[in-house]
Formats: sequence, structure tokens, C-alpha cells
Amino acid sequence: MSYTALYRKFRPLCFEDVKGQEHIVTTLKNQIRADRIGHAYLFTGTRGTGKTTIAKILARAVNCESPVDGSPCGECAACKSILSGAGMNVIEMDAASNNGVDDVREIVEDISYSPAEGKYKVYIIDEVHMLSTPAFNALLKTLEEPPSYVIFILATTEVHKIPITILSRCQRYDFKRISIETISARLRELMEKEEVQTQERALRYIAKTADGSMRDALSLLERCIAFYYGQELTYDKALEVLGAVDTDVFSRLLRCVLKQDVAGCISMLEEMIMQGRELVQFVADFTWYLRNLLLLKTSDTGEMEDVIDVSSDNLKKLKEEAQMTDMETIMRYIRVLSELSGQLRLSAQKRIMIEMALIKLCRPQMETDTESLTDRIRTLERMVENGIPMQSMPVVMPGSGEQGGGTTGDTSVRKAPLPTAIPEDIRQVVERWGAIVNQIAQPMKTYLRSARLSMDSENRLMLVTSDSTHYDWLSTEEHKTEVEESISGVIGKQVEVRLELAADEREMDVNYPDLGVIHMEVEEEE
Repeated sequence: MSYTALYRKFRPLCFEDVKGQEHIVTTLKNQIRADRIGHAYLFTGTRGTGKTTIAKILARAVNCESPVDGSPCGECAACKSILSGAGMNVIEMDAASNNGVDDVREIVEDISYSPAEGKYKVYIIDEVHMLSTPAFNALLKTLEEPPSYVIFILATTEVHKIPITILSRCQRYDFKRISIETISARLRELMEKEEVQTQERALRYIAKTADGSMRDALSLLERCIAFYYGQELTYDKALEVLGAVDTDVFSRLLRCVLKQDVAGCISMLEEMIMQGRELVQFVADFTWYLRNLLLLKTSDTGEMEDVIDVSSDNLKKLKEEAQMTDMETIMRYIRVLSELSGQLRLSAQKRIMIEMALIKLCRPQMETDTESLTDRIRTLERMVENGIPMQSMPVVMPGSGEQGGGTTGDTSVRKAPLPTAIPEDIRQVVERWGAIVNQIAQPMKTYLRSARLSMDSENRLMLVTSDSTHYDWLSTEEHKTEVEESISGVIGKQVEVRLELAADEREMDVNYPDLGVIHMEVEEEE
């Protein structure tokens, strides 16, 4: 007996076996039980979600001699003949290869003959969006008022290409992408029937890679089993067959990007290429990893952890990395990689394009868009907060006669002292402002970073901003108290904070001296 592919071998034969489309299954079963069957159905959704499968089950159910709770019994003569392909009451047409007006006219002529056996003639037209305009026009009148014994089931992946005149004559059912949990449970069930040893983690990765398609998941699983026939299918083996990369690699790659280590990033890419990994999949998986990091960063209470499909060990790494960066930077990374994904499919130089993208991630100064400029500013802020010296530009020595490009001798970077008139508690706040801000959640952290530290005539600490949105947020009693408590927690003293709204940057420079600038790193000769 010839081998049958898994997706064909285990195609559901009744409504109860269909997974992930309960909203559609329940509706169709209720229609059959109540004998309220429509004359035209439109099934739409992505590939592999069960459109053709449910169409075939519905075709058997409406002709079944003794349906069981709305599902075909599978035992009567009508069910057996349709299932074997010998039934004359179910006519399937692939509109991708039969899309002309003559093909539709054959259907229209055939409709005039009542079924030889059973109650209904069912016409299943797959990929119906491929029909030509004259073919749609030929189908239109028949679709609106077919004989009582005719049912049309139209299936498509691109519903936007269907004329509105056709849509308005059909009952539309939208098939959802199947969840990772549902797909992995189905794969586990089928592997038990096939008596194939598989690792749970491998099944979940295959389910995620399938992107909501049960058929794709079964095809991917079949590839993995064939490659390691007779062996247990582990997570590492599944990665090798599918040309994918372990999550740990993405963690190391992200840390290289955050450290702006271009050489480290290129070295890791070289390692992936030598292992024969699929580069398009590599970029897609890294983007998904950053998506998980963004969701985790967005949630301060942990409610997003259920949405992030990673192991507990990887979740721990993600939480560490979430503290190493901010949402805006992650969003810039995702934007760059998303643009790269669209370009890779048509590119003959995939490796070079990925290398360019990695350099972009590590070097935001290469770009001039707002996101990249903001990323550069954040990098400088982190360096200042952490006391990391920045590379100095050449400075002309007084009296050297150099007009430009001259250099000093040995230079060092140190922090300029604050004026002695500033009270000790405010002095501590300025010196430790980076640590104070870092322990505050978003969006207040961003607002505080953009605010200016100053001092009024009564030697009180002032936070000054020219952004009215930031001012309104910070000036609420709740948020003002949160800032004061954060300051108290770091310096061990209670400091009153006063908030001021400046009309613009010029007014801030004139009326509010910037204590942060006084304390910034400056270059001074040893």
C-alpha cells in the first residue's frame, strides 16, 4: 500500500475532529439539526485552517441518511460513496486552473439536473478568487437563486478579491489561525497514534513555525520524522531539519547588539551560515524574539507572560534583557528587521543584507530618522549615568598656533563639581539622578529623563519641562509622591520636589539653570 501524507491520513472526517474552528463548527451543526441549511457559503481564511475539510464534512452531513448531532455518520451509503470519491452529488472545482467562463457555464448547465441519489448537490469551488470577471458574472444569477437541492461552498484565502455582489449572496465564515496550544496538542495526539517518540518542546516549536496552519504543521512534522526515521524527535533535531536556530543564540545576539559589538554579531551570523541555517527563518525568529521582549517590557505586572511562548529558563533571560534596554530601542530593532524580511525574499545577497542590518542595529548613527537619533541620545544618557568616559575630540592647546586638528597631551574625563551653595540633599539627587530614574516604571521614566533638574530661590529641587503632557502627568499628587519616594529610597533623605512648566527651551535656559549640565562629564587637562 502506498504511503499517505500525514495531513491526508488524519484529515478530520466529522465536525468533532476539527480543531480550532469551534465557532464555525457549532454554527453549521446547529443549521443541520434545525434543517436551516443555506444555499451558499463562503469560507475564508489563511492556508491550512480547515476550509476544504469542513466543506467536505458539510457536503456529507447534508446528504447523510442518519446524521449524528449534525455530523455525518460515516456508515450510510451516501457517506461512504462521497468519502470514496464515487459520489455524484459532490462536485469539486479548483478555480486556480478552471477559472474561465466556460467552466462556470458547465456548472450552471449541470445544476438543472436534480441529484440521482441523496438530497443535495454540493458544489465546492476552491480558491474562488481566481475566477475571471466574466466567470463571476456567469455565476452570479445562479448563486442568488439556485434550485432548492443545490448548495454552493466557496473557499478562498483572499476574500478582498471577491466581488461584493458575490459576497452579499453568501453566508460568510472567517477561519481563524489555529493557536500553538491547539496545534501542538493535535500533533501529540497523532504521534501517539503513529507510535513516534517526540519531545514536547519539538512539537511546540513546529506548531509555532506553522504560523496557525494545521496542514503546515503536519508537513513540517513529517519532514522531521523522515529525516530522523526510527529515532526520537528532539528539539535540537527539529531545529536542524527546519534550518532554525536555538533561542539561546538570539539571546547572545541581542546582547552583542546592545553592547554595539559589530564583530560579535557578524561572527555569530557566520556561525549560523556554516551550520546551514535558513537565513530568512533566522531573521523571522529573531524578530519574534524581540517581539517577546517588547511584550515583556510593556507589562509591568507580568500579565504578558502567558502570551510569550518560551520556557521558564528563556523567560528568565528575557527579563534580564528587558532591564538592559527600553521599548523605543526594541521597536527600532523590530522595524529594521521587518524591513529586512521584506527585502530578503527577492534578494540574491541575503548574507550581505543581514550583515548591513546588524551593523545598523549596532550603529544608530548610520541613520538619520527620528528613532535612530533618539536611540543615540539614549546611549549617551546611559554612558553619562554610568560614568563611562566618552572618546574625546582633539582639542587645540592655547598658544600652540594650531588652527584646527591639533591635539592635547594626555586628557582625562572627570565630573565637574557642583557649586558649594547647593544644599547637600539636592547635590546627592543630582549625582545619583540616573539611579533614581532607572528604578521608576514607564512612561514616567521617559518623562523624567526629558525634564531639567534645577533649583528655586528657596533652595528647593525643581523639575522643569516644556512639554505640557509631561507636566500634567508628573504634577498629579500620585506621581509627584512617587518621584519623591524614589529619591528618598536612593539618597536616604526626604526631598520636596517642585514642578514647573516652561513655555519653551529658551525660557528654560534663561530662567532655570540646569544642575545636570553643571554635573555633566567635561574634558579637562590633567
